[in-house]
Amino acid sequence: MNQPKIHAVCATENHQLLVEFENHEKRQYDVKPLLNNEMFANLKNVAFFKNVKVEQGGYAVSWNDDIDISEYELWQNGSIIS
Repeated sequence: MNQPKIHAVCATENHQLLVEFENHEKRQYDVKPLLNNEMFANLKNVAFFKNVKVEQGGYAVSWNDDIDISEYELWQNGSIIS
């Protein structure tokens, strides 16, 4: 199954992302497990974390050219919000 593209993203408290996909389904994704990875270390800074945006085409969310999370990861490992 192909996962839908990302429509919108919002950084919430406690290093959580609220992701809305093109099919209007919303999922919550916990970024905390990634923070010990050197690539994601800058996300420990709350102000930086809150600057998340959807990449053009909806294939990922990103913070800069070096830090991103794919729509596949967010779809597969995000918790469905009813």
